Amino acid sequence: MKFIHLTDLHLVPAGEKLWGFDPVARLRLCLADVAKHHADAAFCVISGDLAERGEVASYQALQECLLDFKIPLHLMLGNHDDRRNFLSVFGGADANGFVQMHWQLQGQHFICLDTLKGGASSAGLLDEARRKWLKATLEKTAGAPTYIFMHHPPFAIHHALMDLIPLEDGEGFGDLLSGHNVRHIFFGHAHRTISGQWRGISFSALPSLSHQLPLVGGSVPTVYSDEPPMYSVVHLNGTQITVHSDAFMHRSKVDMAEDAERGNWS
Repeated sequence: MKFIHLTDLHLVPAGEKLWGFDPVARLRLCLADVAKHHADAAFCVISGDLAERGEVASYQALQECLLDFKIPLHLMLGNHDDRRNFLSVFGGADANGFVQMHWQLQGQHFICLDTLKGGASSAGLLDEARRKWLKATLEKTAGAPTYIFMHHPPFAIHHALMDLIPLEDGEGFGDLLSGHNVRHIFFGHAHRTISGQWRGISFSALPSLSHQLPLVGGSVPTVYSDEPPMYSVVHLNGTQITVHSDAFMHRSKVDMAEDAERGNWS
């Protein structure tokens, strides 16, 4: 199975720029590249911060970008999003009003969480209602391989700024996962390529489609940095998970003959 992971679009209304970037134009380029090279993907998840300021116009711009995208799509919320404005455009709330979902494919389970806390805080939250939903959903997996998507990491990622605003009570979240066959956690929020293992569960994150966060504060004069946007291509075969991140806007030929280095790789 192959699927696509995108995150942190930070869309602004069409025609506007954010920190010198055009997020809508970047999203269009990304979706076109995915459609060209990975039309066989089973689904695509966009794990939050769909909009920079949560305006209805930004979600309408997203809706317009997605009109011709044929791969089944799951949209999630991050701390920059506005749940009410999102739902006014896309709908899809669960029984408690959150944007969460669960599906099963080829004997494997996929869970998307709504970690939007709301208010002034950029940290993540899973309140009692969302934790009850997650607990009940994990019970339904009955020990089958399970993959979780969330915006906020539930642990420190060793980044001075982002470690101020993770998911609150990440250890309590980890306790909820205990005893279930959770294979991998995908998250956004960090605006960086990250991978590792937490509580025996592998995890990965990827850059934004807009601005990034430099790994070392002060390595550039501004808080955010201009580094390549990426999308991830994930392969599952039941016993292995492989995550590729593709810098689709920075892919160009090198100074070599086009027929060089071909046919001699065995």
